[in-house]
Amino acid sequence: MATEFWYNMRTGEVEEGKQSGSLELAGPFSTRDEAARAPDILRERADAWREDEEAEKEWREGGS
Repeated sequence: MATEFWYNMRTGEVEEGKQSGSLELAGPFSTRDEAARAPDILRERADAWREDEEAEKEWREGGS
């Protein structure tokens, strides 16, 4: 099994394998560098989801 990396949202540290409680972790990520970028990645994903939701809402309302 490949090693997974997790970003600990409480401490800001990258963990190799699950070492903390699930509520504190973001991941899994395939590399340590990717896990270290977790806050940026999560922000980018949230922005993309928000844009998708806004576009869908606009489409459902008839493009107004």
